Amino acid sequence: MPPNTTATTGDTATAGATSVKSGRKKGRRARLIVLVLVLAIIGGIAYGAYWSISTVRASFPQTTGSIKLDGLSGPVDVKRDGYGIPQIYASSDEDLFMAQGYVQAQDRFYEMDVRRHMTSGRLSEMFGKGQVKNDEFLRTLGWDRIARQEYDTKLSASTKKYLQAYAKGVNAYLQGKDGKDISLEYAALGLTNDYKPEKWTPVDSVSWLKAMAWDLRGNMQDEIDRALMTSRLGPQQIQDLYPAYPYGRNKPIVQEGQYDAVTQAFQQSGGTSSGAGTTGTTGTTGTTGTTGTTGTTGGATGSSQGTTGTTGSSTSAGTGSGLTSQLDGLYNVLDDLPTAVGVNGQGIGSNSWVVAGKYTITGKPLLANDPHLSASLPSVWYQMGLHCRTVSAKCQYDVTGYTFAGMPGVVIGHNGKIAWGLTNSGVDVTDLYLEKVSANGYLYDGKIRPFKTREETIKVAGGSAKTIVVRQTQDGMPLLSDRDDELVQVGKKATVNTAAPDRGDGYGIALRWTALDPGTTMDAVFALDKAGDWSDFRAAAALFDVPSQNLIYASTDNHIGYTLPGRIPTRTAKDSGAVPVPGWDSKYRWKGFIKQDELPYEYDPKRGYIVTANQAVVDPDTYPYTLTTDWGYGTRSQRITDLIESKIKDGGKISTDDMRQMQTDNSSEIAKLLVPKLLKINLDDPEVRQAQKLLEGWDYTQDADSAAAAYFNAVWRNILKLAFGNKLPKELRVKGQCLWVDKIDSTGPVDDDTKVRECGQRDADQAQPDGGDRWFEVVRTLMDKPDSDWWKTPKSGTRPAAENRDQLFARAMIDARWELTAKLGKDIDTWSWGRLHRLFLKNQTLGTEGPKVLQYLLNRGPWKLSGGEATVNATGWNAAGGYNVVWVPSMRMVVNLADLDKSKWINLSGASGHAFSAHYTDQTSKWAKGELLPWSFSGKAVDKSTSDTLVLQP
Repeated sequence: MPPNTTATTGDTATAGATSVKSGRKKGRRARLIVLVLVLAIIGGIAYGAYWSISTVRASFPQTTGSIKLDGLSGPVDVKRDGYGIPQIYASSDEDLFMAQGYVQAQDRFYEMDVRRHMTSGRLSEMFGKGQVKNDEFLRTLGWDRIARQEYDTKLSASTKKYLQAYAKGVNAYLQGKDGKDISLEYAALGLTNDYKPEKWTPVDSVSWLKAMAWDLRGNMQDEIDRALMTSRLGPQQIQDLYPAYPYGRNKPIVQEGQYDAVTQAFQQSGGTSSGAGTTGTTGTTGTTGTTGTTGTTGGATGSSQGTTGTTGSSTSAGTGSGLTSQLDGLYNVLDDLPTAVGVNGQGIGSNSWVVAGKYTITGKPLLANDPHLSASLPSVWYQMGLHCRTVSAKCQYDVTGYTFAGMPGVVIGHNGKIAWGLTNSGVDVTDLYLEKVSANGYLYDGKIRPFKTREETIKVAGGSAKTIVVRQTQDGMPLLSDRDDELVQVGKKATVNTAAPDRGDGYGIALRWTALDPGTTMDAVFALDKAGDWSDFRAAAALFDVPSQNLIYASTDNHIGYTLPGRIPTRTAKDSGAVPVPGWDSKYRWKGFIKQDELPYEYDPKRGYIVTANQAVVDPDTYPYTLTTDWGYGTRSQRITDLIESKIKDGGKISTDDMRQMQTDNSSEIAKLLVPKLLKINLDDPEVRQAQKLLEGWDYTQDADSAAAAYFNAVWRNILKLAFGNKLPKELRVKGQCLWVDKIDSTGPVDDDTKVRECGQRDADQAQPDGGDRWFEVVRTLMDKPDSDWWKTPKSGTRPAAENRDQLFARAMIDARWELTAKLGKDIDTWSWGRLHRLFLKNQTLGTEGPKVLQYLLNRGPWKLSGGEATVNATGWNAAGGYNVVWVPSMRMVVNLADLDKSKWINLSGASGHAFSAHYTDQTSKWAKGELLPWSFSGKAVDKSTSDTLVLQP
């Protein structure tokens, strides 16, 4: 044991837990036997020789007996259930959060350490020169600098006290330990460098909120994609690919809500507001459109949603080949960044909904949540309970749920009075600015302003340090284009329209983002954890400034609600944040932020339920501000709404298990639209007809063992590829996918039938068309246009050309048949969706970049999954890149407000980050089957479920 800690064995566990412990010890012995065999097999490799059983076991946490920790004011009990999930009991707030830091470090310190190196741009210190580019970009954003400002100037005294206590607990765990005593990964790193973990700081915890905000940042990717599309597509074509939000079919979140005085004033004025106007997308000439289609209800002026305008104001930034290359270079930098909680901003979704007591079996609300995030190992979430033995002014918390390793408090969960869930709102909190740069600064309203600059030195394991200069505008926007050498040259050649300033030394790209301002989200976490009613909840939510999230609410006194918090910018009528804009014109700067009491919310709506699944928050015809032009299109939210309505019609009631079954609903909404059409198509090839017959009588459910689901999704993938994917610019297509396409120059396509070979440039899980519900809406809109040019595709080898919709569908069915033959075999009786749609869990550092033997030891899978893209059971896959799962319901929970001990939860992986722990992936198989685990809350229930008890002594 470390010098400042002492371990004693004790009889703290109950007698009833003895058999559980014995079984667990047998399981550990079995795993160690397996490990011995693995090490024997690779004994000739240095890693196998280096790693012994003692090395692996050295990092496992002590979970029984007692440990003395300097700094505690009283004893703390850590009670772990059979899945290793801890419930902590203390008598003061500081002891509670110090113990939380200690326990999370026991299970997950390597993960915590990697995260803080990512947020501070110091990955090169751990992993060497391969991470320098990432560090340069992250230093440019300056997450840790903003976190330091938050800690110094924004956070409350109590929050700082809790962060300090948490850091003290982490450092008590680290005291006296070498890397190999902390985790297997450190033992591996020790073979290549002399890296040693540093002490934890409060700012390390706050910085993680910036990473979370980055991956949930809204429509920045759509801004880039729309601008990149202009190299090959015209304004109407881009409009086709970003259709209007279907408000008439997929309801927004807030339907009966209040926006206080702002709504009344808006409606009294006839529904006109400059804030409500939306900006069209960029056209081929590089100018930004102005106003889109006009709304009808209430006389509101503005786009219905995401509608593309025609070529408009000549003051906007040009998007010729120069800016296209700039944005592509920026995308490549973004794509290389390590994922924090999402897929670099793409594929981010989530479901949450709450049902009022009048429609539940218990007579009290039920609340469900399942955030859809990147699949990671260990899971991004950490389950735990934080309990004051007696709730008082000295010790204020009695809360349980999901948090992040490295951060105190609980992010999603419930206390004794309320429960809450989160989904990403998707509101637009980022803008890209094309800046006219010169040797002396950047142009702004006709004058050259100097950049603010700072030097950053990046230390590199096994190499020389590198110093970079970060440039920011006077209002704090970092120049992202400085982080890519190609962008510097491209900026000098950027093609812009005649209204733009002279080229000079070129152009750069700067970022405006709400998370680059110090905020109070850490205060919000602690405020939510102890909120007792709707008023407390709303006050806590108001502190949750970034990332902006949909927060749902339920209480034990039978109320439900929703609120949208966050710092959400207001813009000029010219700029909806849909495309990059000119940085040299002050008219494109943000005007301010929507006031908290003007943001949408809903409390006890008459319909008796609230659903949030990344759909539009509110109908723009009833609300004066543009929140975004890039909502999710509401496929999941409407399916959840339909499932609730089907349960409660004719007096029906909803149970906890009904909520669980809704979470695992596998129905495909796009299949319901397309399959009837596909079955009407005549096919000559009997083997293709055989595959087509799989769709006859199919109920559109994407179960893992369904052959019909496998074939339909292959057809869908090929429809998208033929109709859209092959027509997108190379910057959006899958890396290595090469096509002969029309030649283009700076003015557009060359009309001489010249063809050039272009290869895609994006990773498979980031390419377009990704097959999400935006593409559902694209295809739905085009179904009534069977002769649209989108349905035309040339002959390829023996595959026929298509001149209309049905011919393209036939071609897609042929291509899908032979694609699955190659992947799954000729015999369709052996086909299943799960054989295509697989989940691999990978350690996010050495499990992806390390030697094969390390990947073998650290990674797990595959699991064959049900569900799919834009399905309630949202096991997302990218149709452009393949069928493997890229993002998942990262956890699932259902809170029963009538009896909190009857709530249910599950995590994607397990409590532990140790590769050979019993709790590394012990929840995954149940998660894959849609099962939930018991979720104890009361002292009596926790004691009953406890397997191990550790006492932390002062």
